[in-house]
Amino acid sequence: MEELIHQYLEPRSALVLLGVVAASLVALSKFADLVVDYAVVLSERSGVPKVVIGATVVSLGTTAPEVAVSVLAAFQGDPGLAMGNAVGSIICDTGLILGVACLIRPLTIPWSIANRQGWIQLASGVLLVALSIPWSDPLSVFEDGSVGCFPRWAGFLCLALLAAYLWASIAWSRTSTAGPAADAGSAPESDLSTTELVDATEADDEPAGGNATIIVKLLLALAGVLVSANVLIPAVSILARRVNIPESILAATLVAFGTSLPELVTAVNAARRGHGDLAVGNIIGADILNALFVAGAASAVTSGGLEVADSFYQVMFPAMLFVLVVFRIGIYACRTELSRRFGIVLLAAYLAYLGVSFAAGLSPGH
Repeated sequence: MEELIHQYLEPRSALVLLGVVAASLVALSKFADLVVDYAVVLSERSGVPKVVIGATVVSLGTTAPEVAVSVLAAFQGDPGLAMGNAVGSIICDTGLILGVACLIRPLTIPWSIANRQGWIQLASGVLLVALSIPWSDPLSVFEDGSVGCFPRWAGFLCLALLAAYLWASIAWSRTSTAGPAADAGSAPESDLSTTELVDATEADDEPAGGNATIIVKLLLALAGVLVSANVLIPAVSILARRVNIPESILAATLVAFGTSLPELVTAVNAARRGHGDLAVGNIIGADILNALFVAGAASAVTSGGLEVADSFYQVMFPAMLFVLVVFRIGIYACRTELSRRFGIVLLAAYLAYLGVSFAAGLSPGH
């Protein structure tokens, strides 16, 4: 779809492209607001914590661009892009996007649920690295020009673990609503602004049809976010080339930023409206899906799996694990609220990754 949009926009005038960019930004913001609205209503009606809704339903929608890009790249024989998309998205989501969300507003979270999901997040990243190491000669990955492999069977394993994670999340969500003591370490829902919660709920005017109606509307809003992002990125890319911005700069910024845009607008809007648990759940879920779904699906569709270049072992994998460990420490230290100070720490970790990437001559994209 993105290629068709690019072909359509290429011959348009700069004025038309500016109009497309403006309209896409407005649509992106509006659809992201609707995603937050419907996710909150679904949580309130079903009794499923917002952090779980964010880590499952919302993150499945916002990671759709990464899945599409990685699977297509694998089909076209570009395994580096497929694996880079998964790993780069985890680093961007956890460092940049969650850091920005914390700066907008401290994020209140139900600690025990976020802690449990966070351990799965870290374990997924560790598993991705472990399955990519050639254990017959593990030190070979540190040699320049070496190539490892994320095998096809590992892709199917990750997809099976993804199904188990989604099933377990649903089961845990039922347990967490069994009584007020089910999440003793979490901040109470009353910590959220009552006005914001009412606004979010009333934004849907309590439509008839129960949870199924809300889920359909949530999925449609997520589709709106994805379509708006897929229109925005080509329009900005064409405009940038017309004013002679170098291709390397575009690769390191716009392309890297593009597939994580749905997570960004959803997390920012959730943080702005006081639903920190939804923002955190979306990022945790997106990271888990990037490790298990994006890399898993891309590897499963290729007979030889995904080749993994030496740059992943030397820069990308260590950076990913570092950011995930920083986040785990933050969850433990901050307990029920991720502060603005912690947001600065996450952003600093992301900027350090960018600096190392540029120093190593890599494009820090997906």
